[in-house]
Amino acid sequence: MESFISRYRNLVVLLALLVVQLFGLAVQVRRTTGGSSTLGGADPGAVRLIRLWANAVISPPERLIHSSRMATVYLWANYIDLVHVRRQNQDLEKTVGRLRLEEAALLEDARQGERLQALLGFQQKYIYSTLAAQVYGSSGSDRSHVFYIDKGWHDGLRPDMAVITEEGIVGKVRDVFPHTAQVLAVNDATSGAGVILETTRIRGILRGDAVGQLEVVGVTADQRIQPGEHVLTAGGDLIFPRGLHVGVVKKVVRDPDRDGLVDIILTPAAALDRLDEVLVITSTEPRFSPQQEQDLAASASEESAVPSGIKDQMKASEIMAEKLPGLIDPNLPPDKQPLNDSSNPNPAAQPPQPLHPDEFSPSADDDSGASPEAGSTPKTRNSSAAVNSGGTPTPALKQTPQRNP
Repeated sequence: MESFISRYRNLVVLLALLVVQLFGLAVQVRRTTGGSSTLGGADPGAVRLIRLWANAVISPPERLIHSSRMATVYLWANYIDLVHVRRQNQDLEKTVGRLRLEEAALLEDARQGERLQALLGFQQKYIYSTLAAQVYGSSGSDRSHVFYIDKGWHDGLRPDMAVITEEGIVGKVRDVFPHTAQVLAVNDATSGAGVILETTRIRGILRGDAVGQLEVVGVTADQRIQPGEHVLTAGGDLIFPRGLHVGVVKKVVRDPDRDGLVDIILTPAAALDRLDEVLVITSTEPRFSPQQEQDLAASASEESAVPSGIKDQMKASEIMAEKLPGLIDPNLPPDKQPLNDSSNPNPAAQPPQPLHPDEFSPSADDDSGASPEAGSTPKTRNSSAAVNSGGTPTPALKQTPQRNP
């Protein structure tokens, strides 16, 4: 080492001086933001050259070390350290499954709420008394179309009560138990109902075929029956009230067993294969809405406000109007006059009295028992004869006599 320094002493000293000079210049010189160089502190935002050189030397290895560290952490966290990932995945799968079940339950509740709201609206507007029931089971056979509801004879149900929905008819109650009942659907082969086509007014019998389709059997072939016509209940079977929607005509097929007759295949109005809530008609007596009940109460109060004297006078007027004497033939003697009614069997013994101008009550003179003055003739409007002082009927207006049978 000493030989190298002694041998190149001048060159080493020169290099040392150059380094010291460069270091001194780097400390004194500042690089401005515009890229120019300046001495001293003229520009407070300028950076010394020593710092720029140091940054240029240190930054590359620092960036390399930082990138290597981040790559190592990423590799460890995502590919090596996976001890709890499987457990977390299982927990997440359970959470997702629970949320899906809750979503399905909320969706079903929303749909049920819509159905119940529509059913309640129909029940409030329907004229007959109904009972809402839940469908909870079926027969389990393809040939038998029956289902069960959660209402029985404790709730007022009886056999042969009609079961409907807001869309149309469903069936009738067949067997009733204490808290449940069995309903026979209208698409069963053993079911039946009287129906009528809405436009053509053709009547027929509704029943189900072997595959559960609705059909109207035994209808005379008619060109007016076209697909799309609505079919309603006729009300003649004493089960389904008149005017309920049954379905829509799907097609018309000829009856293979009877010539000249056709069978009408229907699309049911109610969804018979996916029933949830139904209504059972418990009474066919019309019920009134609250507005109608208020109107009836108001009319009853108005009738009660009429004075009793006026009511008695109206009743008496009606009775007198029924007992008014008939026309009398002036050309016949009194004993030959025709009988007027059962209340006056002998006109000769009890001649008709002149009427008061109000046309309903006898005159005041007749009520007092005094006879009319001679030469005077009582005026009548509905009688065909007047009575003179001698009691002999005098014709006032010649009319054709009417004889009672």
